[in-house]
Amino acid sequence: MTADLTKLTIAEARDALAAKDFTALELTDAHLAAIERASALNAFITGTADQARVMAKASDARRAAGQVGALEGIPLAIKDLFCTDGVLTTAASHILDGFKPPYDSTVTAQLWQAGAVMLGKTNLDEFAMGSSNETSFYGNVVNPWRQYGSNSALTPGGSSGGSATAVAARLAMGATGTDTGGSIRQPASFTGIVGLKPTYGRVSRWGIVAFASSLDQAGPMTRTVRDAAIMLGAMSGFDPKDSTSADLPVPDFEAVLDQDLKGVRIGVPDEYRVDDMPEEIEQLWQQGIIWLKEAGAEIKSISLPRTKYALPVYYIVAPAEASSNLSRYVGVRYGLRVEEDGDDYNKMYERTRGQGFGAEVRRRVLIGTYVLSAGYYDAYYLKAQKIRRLISDDFKRVYQDVDAILTPATPSAAFALGDRIDDPLSMYLNDVFTVPGNLSGIPGISVPVAKTEAGLPLGLQVLGPAFDEEIVFKVGHALERAAGFNEAPDDWWSDAS
Repeated sequence: MTADLTKLTIAEARDALAAKDFTALELTDAHLAAIERASALNAFITGTADQARVMAKASDARRAAGQVGALEGIPLAIKDLFCTDGVLTTAASHILDGFKPPYDSTVTAQLWQAGAVMLGKTNLDEFAMGSSNETSFYGNVVNPWRQYGSNSALTPGGSSGGSATAVAARLAMGATGTDTGGSIRQPASFTGIVGLKPTYGRVSRWGIVAFASSLDQAGPMTRTVRDAAIMLGAMSGFDPKDSTSADLPVPDFEAVLDQDLKGVRIGVPDEYRVDDMPEEIEQLWQQGIIWLKEAGAEIKSISLPRTKYALPVYYIVAPAEASSNLSRYVGVRYGLRVEEDGDDYNKMYERTRGQGFGAEVRRRVLIGTYVLSAGYYDAYYLKAQKIRRLISDDFKRVYQDVDAILTPATPSAAFALGDRIDDPLSMYLNDVFTVPGNLSGIPGISVPVAKTEAGLPLGLQVLGPAFDEEIVFKVGHALERAAGFNEAPDDWWSDAS
């Protein structure tokens, strides 16, 4: 019974809790037991078992009193980038050692208001900077999937690798992630789950440790499209504390899932056929086109000519914003403080930042500081911002002719840990299909649809116009139904733990 509870989707658990088949406490205990058996995956930085049981008991009491939220009693994992009241929040960085914020982020506060239960804080790339979850101060996360006939440890993707692994390994029913250049959608594809990046401004960024403020967006990571719709409804809404929050009503995302695709126009961009893309990815993309045609959609070839500039623009804009955002971490008010006798403040800042930040964070801060410096601002940062606008204009133009866009989610399946960590350029190419959506601020979803010949999951990506998550969910759900992908990784980590 306990193991079976971890196999349920959010929607299934919601219905079973309403039918009183089990309690929120029983559901939470089942997931806490699964987490204890999965230490080999290193998905969590901080466990909150005692708090989870308190929250679950409170949920059961609310249900008994007839007060039922949208996520009542549902156990979730929280990426350790979201501030949580009184709970260690590290951004997977040494520099935030011991930081326990006295408040919740808007997203987590809304999840608790909806009745959700917090299982713990998940591992990630340090300050969300990475595509393989290997830059964390707390060690790399391990993908629960393995290639056929191999025990080699694979990356879960990044930066939301801990959240992705927690959902894929059935340690949590859903998880929060953040997506700055693909950090929800890429790990979702690598681990065979659903990952949604909402429109920039749909979900409040208040209380989320910032990487690149004009790109960061929080979203749900779940096992089904329906679950993602349920979670996004609870996470969304206007927040006066976030100056970039959109003052728009939150639609009923779940209500659109079963609508057909008759008359829906799907764009297929020529520019997403990149050099050296595996044949399996191309074949999967073509299969996705066939599935959507069979569902009643009209397929149209489109052009996004500035797509080829997206990665270089991203790796100018994002480090520049990171350089500014991370300047607040100096060891004075909170977190790590490294000083020796006789140090002045400048020396203390240098020691703290030098020892507190990892190599990838230091690399991006240096790049960002350089492109913002006098003499280089116009040549790099200002030019990148202008090209970013052109990339966004390309999307606005094609959305006059199509309702959504279909692309691969990633240029490959999950790769072995250690394979690319010493090659930053190769690592950055993991985000080639996802970065344009962040630069344009549009919503996108990765839906698992197949496995490679080696037995690893692959996803397809659906991109929609700004604030039209409904079309993204509708098309994503159609792909999910057609593909019928409902496989889970083998439970090898229980023995390893």
